Amino acid sequence: MNVTMMEPQHIPQVAALEKLCFSDPWSEKSVAGELQNALSLWLAALEGETVVGYVGSQTVLGETDMMNLAVHPDFRRKGIAEALVTALVEALKERGSRCLTLEVRESNVPARNLYEKLGFRQIGLRKQYYRNPRENALILRKEWEIEHFSH
Repeated sequence: MNVTMMEPQHIPQVAALEKLCFSDPWSEKSVAGELQNALSLWLAALEGETVVGYVGSQTVLGETDMMNLAVHPDFRRKGIAEALVTALVEALKERGSRCLTLEVRESNVPARNLYEKLGFRQIGLRKQYYRNPRENALILRKEWEIEHFSH
């Protein structure tokens, strides 16, 4: 498994994973739009040519919001989500971001456990944020120091 920058050829598989993993999926057009957005950073986990997972984010003024994270059901519990989030944080640090914020369903214990392991802490709650089914979102954040390199 290899984590790489998402490329246009990955978009159809990412859109298919959105439909498979989420009750309110992003369209192929929406995902494609993110690749054109200078504020966005999307990574794909590949097994050969197959997209088995991905993560998408957007950074504004040094603060990043993680919008999407999904792993194909057949490839779960193999460390792919952890590899994606870790690679995203490293890439964001290089780009000057100071933190990563995300929402997670209150009932999604596996995801909550992963985020806690990776150093995310709950900073808030969005009531009835999710649809299909209606559910609260926990707002989690991970912050880090920006390393200043001296010459």
